Amino acid sequence: MSGTVENNTVRDSGVIAAAAAGINWNSGIITASTVTVVGGNGYWIDTTSNACTITLPSTATKGDQIVLIDYLRTWGTNKIIINSNGLNYQGQDDTYTVEYNTDGQSVNIVYSDATQGWVPLDDDASAYEPTQPPTQQAIFGFGHTGSGPLLSMTNLVNSSGVVALDTTGVGTARMKLGAASYGIDKALFGYGYAATYSSLTNLVSNSGVVALDTTGVGTAREGVGSATYGGDKAIFGYGYTGSNSSLTNLVSNSGVVAANTTGVGTARYYLAAAAYGTDKAIFGYGTTGSYTAVTNLVSNTGVVAADVTGVGSTRDTLAAAGYGTDKAIFGYGNTGSKTAITNLVSNTGVVAADVTGVGTARNALAAAGYGGDKALFGFGINGGASALTNLVSNTGVVAANTTGVGTVRYYPAAAGYSISA
Repeated sequence: MSGTVENNTVRDSGVIAAAAAGINWNSGIITASTVTVVGGNGYWIDTTSNACTITLPSTATKGDQIVLIDYLRTWGTNKIIINSNGLNYQGQDDTYTVEYNTDGQSVNIVYSDATQGWVPLDDDASAYEPTQPPTQQAIFGFGHTGSGPLLSMTNLVNSSGVVALDTTGVGTARMKLGAASYGIDKALFGYGYAATYSSLTNLVSNSGVVALDTTGVGTAREGVGSATYGGDKAIFGYGYTGSNSSLTNLVSNSGVVAANTTGVGTARYYLAAAAYGTDKAIFGYGTTGSYTAVTNLVSNTGVVAADVTGVGSTRDTLAAAGYGTDKAIFGYGNTGSKTAITNLVSNTGVVAADVTGVGTARNALAAAGYGGDKALFGFGINGGASALTNLVSNTGVVAANTTGVGTVRYYPAAAGYSISA
């Protein structure tokens, strides 16, 4: 609630009713689509998966009190509906619709009499919402130099955007894979091509240490997109299995990859993905055999939406990352020739028109967030493999080339990790 109930309400009989501080709190979390509540009790209502209809008692005495709280700040997505069960609510009978649909809201109601019925003492939203700490560092890994064997080496990026020298590779060498942050401060590499299509993953600790292979889950494929969603989970999607795919695989906040989710949207590969809006994600661009610019938004529960008509130059083998805490950027790629153009994404998932490219035009690169609110593009190919990087400010402005550090390569992957600078 937005305030404290200081005084108890006195019933007609003289018995003092419990104020909010003395309410008997329901021991469980309500996740069902319906629940019947009892006077003198408080309830935590979790509407992450569905709206909830709350049936009030059919009889009540003056001073009876019920408190309802938005447990996960999701009432704005899935509302609660009050069924006053034959009694009035704020002077209106139960044929009226009573809904609460604001994230972080709490409803503290007290029964008055037959005329007014249930009356809210408070029905305000909590102004304070904790902010998740952003990732500060990044990691590029895997890829191919254009000759010789595939690579598994990595390069860490500090919170100032400085790329470190090679770290000896761990796990199966491969390219055309994806990477994303999970668990707030960790990352994972997944899928790709290693002599054949792969679904292997490698977890990255919050100190940037890459773990050995985890047995693959889901359909092996290359050319996937990957991003963080829900603040602490990840998603791999689309790719090439020998044919175009739109399958996705969700990753829990402990790094566990789930089985395939049936694909939504245009099947394609060599696309990119990034987080936006603090808890959602976007897949964009790629090829179906022809270049495309379509995008697919991902909700904060990992649900992929239907195609959104493409904006900007159609292309594949580009990269994407979040920047500015709640926005994203797609950049570089192949339109039939190498390009350095970028497309900014608003915090509502709207893709903007092309921005003239900065730095060396190239494709088959990777991108990640760093420093809490900035991003960088790195590596790729144009006439030869590269280790160049281009920093992106917290307003989405791409900087000129930074001289490459580490082994030149293309088709790597990158992700943010660590909440420590």
